[in-house]
Amino acid sequence: MSRGRPQKVADQIQRELSVLLSRELRDPRLALVTLTAVDVAPDLSHALVYFTCLEAAQVEPAAAALKSAAGYLRSHLAKRIQLYMTPELRFRHDESVARGAHLSRLIDSVRPKS
Repeated sequence: MSRGRPQKVADQIQRELSVLLSRELRDPRLALVTLTAVDVAPDLSHALVYFTCLEAAQVEPAAAALKSAAGYLRSHLAKRIQLYMTPELRFRHDESVARGAHLSRLIDSVRPKS
């Protein structure tokens, strides 16, 4: 089964944004940010970029830094990928990693010791 164009564009956006975050932006609030997924609208008008941080205290500052850098990232993304229109970037904290770790701790706490 082939993947749709929006998913291929989302994968490319995630790769390019990861490179831009690590090499172009010098904001210390983004030092330990990891992009976990990108969802692109079917018409490619906007992209929802999910990120996670190592510590919960970093989430708010990282979200603010990503929001303020969205225009910069979009313009540099437009130079790196070949699209008629570069999607508007929206950032959202990915809580699935923390939720998974919490569930794992809960399971371990009720599992009998062998």
